[in-house]
Amino acid sequence: MKSQKTKIQLSRRDVLSYTSAGILAAAGISLFGSIVKANKKMTLDAIHKLSGGKATKSGKITLELPQIAENGNTVPLSIEVESPMTDSDHVKAVHIFAEGNPAPEVASFHFSPANGVAKASVRMRLAKTQNVIAVAELSDGSILQATTEVKVTIGGCGG
Repeated sequence: MKSQKTKIQLSRRDVLSYTSAGILAAAGISLFGSIVKANKKMTLDAIHKLSGGKATKSGKITLELPQIAENGNTVPLSIEVESPMTDSDHVKAVHIFAEGNPAPEVASFHFSPANGVAKASVRMRLAKTQNVIAVAELSDGSILQATTEVKVTIGGCGG
């Protein structure tokens, strides 16, 4: 009996697709082996690194989050920092942290006087009930901080 050889033809697109899928699978496997959930100490360390060890002040930050998030997959967040937004007095950045997510850093928003107002809205995932912390860097070097607890009934990051 004579064997027949079958010639498989792959397009360039097929090769790229299969290669990409393999790379993503390998990356996913390596990530799942090292997932560590953030905790209060990790979050405080990240804030300390960001602030350069400066003490944070409260006030001037309005952090709007639901008290109870029925679904942690999509939690709305609005942040606004009271500032004249002039060249000499403005908000440079606002950073959002979540104490119980896989990584404490959630988002960063960068501003300039051209923005006119230091305000942003976003949706984020929360793994479980936890504190959400906003840290604002001002042009004079001072650091502001606000914290809000959000109770999550259905986890968004696998919790």
